[in-house]
Amino acid sequence: MAFRFSLILHFLLLTFIVFIQAQNVDERDPTIKTMEEHSGYPLHEILSISSFSVDSLNLQKQIDELSSFSDSPAPSVTRILYSENDVLARRFIKNLMAHAGLSVREDAVGNIFGRWKGSEPDLSVVSTGSHIDAIPYSGKYDGNLGRRITNQSANDALTGYGFKPKRSLEVIMFTSEEPTRYGISCLGSRLLAGSVSLAGALKQTVDNHNISFLDAAKSAGYAKNEDFSNVFLDDRIYSAFVELHIEQGPILENEGCMLFYSFTLPFFTLHIYKCQFTLSLEGVSIGIVTAIAAPASIKVEFGGSGGHAGAVLMPQRNDAGLAAAELALAVEKHVLESRSIDTVGTVGILELHPGAINSIPSKSHVEIDTRDIDEKRRNNVIEKIHESAVEISKRRGVEVLEFKIVNQDPPACSDDSIIKAMESATQVLNLSYKKMISRAYHDSLFMARKAPMGMIFIPCYKAPEDIANGVKVLALTLANLSNVNVSSQAAFSS
Repeated sequence: MAFRFSLILHFLLLTFIVFIQAQNVDERDPTIKTMEEHSGYPLHEILSISSFSVDSLNLQKQIDELSSFSDSPAPSVTRILYSENDVLARRFIKNLMAHAGLSVREDAVGNIFGRWKGSEPDLSVVSTGSHIDAIPYSGKYDGNLGRRITNQSANDALTGYGFKPKRSLEVIMFTSEEPTRYGISCLGSRLLAGSVSLAGALKQTVDNHNISFLDAAKSAGYAKNEDFSNVFLDDRIYSAFVELHIEQGPILENEGCMLFYSFTLPFFTLHIYKCQFTLSLEGVSIGIVTAIAAPASIKVEFGGSGGHAGAVLMPQRNDAGLAAAELALAVEKHVLESRSIDTVGTVGILELHPGAINSIPSKSHVEIDTRDIDEKRRNNVIEKIHESAVEISKRRGVEVLEFKIVNQDPPACSDDSIIKAMESATQVLNLSYKKMISRAYHDSLFMARKAPMGMIFIPCYKAPEDIANGVKVLALTLANLSNVNVSSQAAFSS
């Protein structure tokens, strides 16, 4: 362990020397040249900002303050759409945006936008953002990390180094990424992407307490004219969208990696020596998302014959509960039959009526989530699940009362140019990274319908340096995308 820390310290010292020498040595390091040729970005021109600092303590303080707007006690967070704490959290976000000098606006459902005006404001905008709503008893980093960090990176980190964007930069706080209240995931970004069906359905949508979406939105100060088509984005408004998020999985934390560093160092001012070494680390610092797996949600209801658990013999039963249990196993079977690690299926809800230990279920309700990055393969699983539901109902003498595909969204791929920008940022910062698939879906899935999209993951462990690394990668990525075809050296004032 002592050797590892010593090696890391030595690496940091060498990196510091390289950053200094990069501005004074005429001949650029071949490693940097190769990176530039591969990525298309002038990395040597922004090396002077590659070690910019992030105020991690202040950032953590703001995340902690945002997490205090919760309906459940710390350390958990519960923040439901248009609740009192959601409204207070929105006010907190708008104040942060305004304090950072962003121009702030909101739309009819409460998507919040903070724009940093570029030197050429008529150009399409580079955007970033996430959500702040939280499912019951969730963690404080889901969504909050990306939403607040984007504000931090777009202002504190970049303005502190004299950055002047060509394209305007915009941070978005999306309304209701979680489906907790109205059963609609990514509600705000779906509308931004132009969902005509959702815009119409919201006028008749109610929650479990029979409170309509319209009434709830109006109580929070939104939906004043009840025309949600005004939320739709123009196809030309954004040139890029990049989201920062925790991975929500163990891959970055668990996967070891090998980093290779090559430095050209002056020695005694007379000779140039080449220093090369590899450094083994546990875990990977950054995840670069190449695709987002899209979910399909299914609701199934079986109707059978109820009866006393002791009085009705087994051969005479039409048990709706067993039909649901068998379908749950069929979901697993069909997912595994795809023979792809990217195909997953989950039965997250299974409810029985009347729900008594001594009563044979007369009705059952099952909700299924299946997702994949291959839309055709996922849809094939859905078809097999439907076939199994029909077969099970006939064999068990029950009825399929409902088989409803609630949503069936297509997956999304990250844009190659944004992947290159994210890779360039991690390389400039000498951070380890892994290209990976997002198996959870995010607002980026729908923003991809309006602009080239990319996502940055950090490990779930969320050590201060992990958060700071995410800020830096996002900041440099936004800087690159904002100043495409503009010299990065000119973009950063001395």
